[in-house]
Amino acid sequence: MTAPNTRPVGGRVVDPATRDHQEDQVDLLLQSVQVGDPLADAVVAEFDELGDDAKDALRHGLVAGRASVPDAPPEVDALLADAETVPDWVDTELLAQGDKVSLAVPDPWNRVAFSAGSLTHTYSSPTIARLLVGTGRLTSTAPRRIAETGLWNAAVVLPGGLLTGAPGYVQTVQVRLLHARVRASALAHGWDSARWGAPINQADIARTWLDFTLVPFSLLEIVGYRLTEVEQRRLYSYWYRVAHLLGLDERFFVGVESHQQADTLCNLFDSTLAPPDENSRALVAALYGAAATGLAATPQSPMDEQAWRELLHAVARRHHGDEAADALAIPPSPLTPLLPLIALAESRTRAHQLRFPEVLRQAEQAGIDRFRAFTTLLTDHTAYQTHMEGTR
Repeated sequence: MTAPNTRPVGGRVVDPATRDHQEDQVDLLLQSVQVGDPLADAVVAEFDELGDDAKDALRHGLVAGRASVPDAPPEVDALLADAETVPDWVDTELLAQGDKVSLAVPDPWNRVAFSAGSLTHTYSSPTIARLLVGTGRLTSTAPRRIAETGLWNAAVVLPGGLLTGAPGYVQTVQVRLLHARVRASALAHGWDSARWGAPINQADIARTWLDFTLVPFSLLEIVGYRLTEVEQRRLYSYWYRVAHLLGLDERFFVGVESHQQADTLCNLFDSTLAPPDENSRALVAALYGAAATGLAATPQSPMDEQAWRELLHAVARRHHGDEAADALAIPPSPLTPLLPLIALAESRTRAHQLRFPEVLRQAEQAGIDRFRAFTTLLTDHTAYQTHMEGTR
């Protein structure tokens, strides 16, 4: 039973007070929950019809360019044309330099923000969690799937990674097509769009975009790592290109230049979702186990696995709030009282980084070296690459 004076649409419930203050965004949200990605969905259908020829054309076109496959099937050609089009709101100079804002985040805080922030927020959506658990993607193979997401993120943020034909560009389009494949499979197996909205719909993609821009850096503020206004504008501008390659409606993100603007959008999405369910809790439990193990295994790790798990719990509860953490079965942590001390130390390090440009450049280079090394760790194909393989 829904609350009085609310309007349920595709699994979303919007309070009239919210509509009064954000009418345009609310209307866009309610429309978007029933919309997938027509271009990518058409390509997946063409794969099913034409098989290896269509897949070969797309694989070749992504790396070598659309002009290299003049005889590409029509839907593949349309997707390549869309991907290669660089809208005028994309800053191409930033693409050549990479996501310097993300690259400068020190390890292990980058991993903590990725796990306790980005992925925890993603999995808190019951519709996304239902899809992931239903396809067996994470609960049984969490370390692998986390590594695959990390590989994509690394390819995206490295200098030149989003230029046409570069690894981040190619992998982002592959992720887009994996979304379309999951969407087609869910619909073929009885997914109730009227109840839950379209699987991996436009609102879900927009929320995921926020999981790699707003969410990790909001969490990092808890430990004293804050972005300047200039850095915030640079971050969101860089990720405009990612959003475009993922097939996201530009009305969601063009013009977002600050955490404040992004937070308004994120709060709207989150306020309309149902609470996390058992699927969300299963994913988060698997995530934290894998993340703690990975952090403890890094060279010269200052803590063991249990301590890393407790730190993840502490920052997650502080960032997402006790109510959300309880719903996700994230327990209280004995390390919570230490967060102010951690933040004080990290804020001093961050102030030094911002005061001396050379120190900041060194941090960015360390990030480049770390992410480049990470891209060599997975030598076989990821899930988003495997589904595009042919049978030849």
